[in-house]
Amino acid sequence: MIWQTSRFSIDLNQPRVMGIVNVTPDSFSDGGRYFSVGGGQQAALEHSEQMLKDGADILDIGGESSRPGALPLPLDEELARVLPVVRHAVTLGVPVSVDTYKPEVMQAALDLGADIINDIWALRQPGAAELVAAHPNCGVCLMHMHREPQTMQAAPMEGDVVPQVLAFLQQIARGLQGQGVAASRIVLDPGVGFGKTVAQNFTLLARQRELLAAGYPLLAGWSRKSSLAAVCATSLASVAQLDVVDRMVPSVTAAVMAVDRGARVVRVHDVRQTVQALKVWSAAMA
Repeated sequence: MIWQTSRFSIDLNQPRVMGIVNVTPDSFSDGGRYFSVGGGQQAALEHSEQMLKDGADILDIGGESSRPGALPLPLDEELARVLPVVRHAVTLGVPVSVDTYKPEVMQAALDLGADIINDIWALRQPGAAELVAAHPNCGVCLMHMHREPQTMQAAPMEGDVVPQVLAFLQQIARGLQGQGVAASRIVLDPGVGFGKTVAQNFTLLARQRELLAAGYPLLAGWSRKSSLAAVCATSLASVAQLDVVDRMVPSVTAAVMAVDRGARVVRVHDVRQTVQALKVWSAAMA
């Protein structure tokens, strides 16, 4: 099983770890930690290199927060945040993914040599699908999102989440193939936390193998999600108090469970710990 990207054919016969590089001051999980004031992105560059030392197979760079209620980021600001980090990351010898839904950012990143477009809107913004289809071989990750970041948790999905997510992802992926994009370039993401209730998120994990019926590799993004805090907190009041350290073990656990249920890529903040956990899982599966 291969994920074809701009510069790399990624072997997905073993699970791959995608390290998250947030270049944003307002991410829900690490806002500001890797965002340098004054126009510099040195912290993000160093963080990218550390993730590779920790065992990341892919770097995923994003400049706009997708936390519930987040406001859209102006195009020029996203470009200013993301492009310097992409420019450096493509020199590090690993696949580089860019987390964006704006076609202008996609094009600029691809022009710099980025390998993958990771889009929470699944290329539904005007011009996005056409841009990816016009590229000869970039990879793409299509995610399911109910509504949009500003409203998705105000009115979450209703009913059985699994067939709805499966139908959406199948439709979008097949439509993209109809525009000439090879199936080998496409990975699907069920969108944990994007317009789903806590119970629905865990249903997606429990029944994740049903999503494999779409016929494409799956990416799972459980890292530091609020659903993990919701089941680990001792009370509702303590959910928000579970900081990034408290969410690390639940995040790694969810990543391993996702891989065990068929995910081929896990998108994570805690790279070293996830890589170690997957080594234990792999040894047990040998």
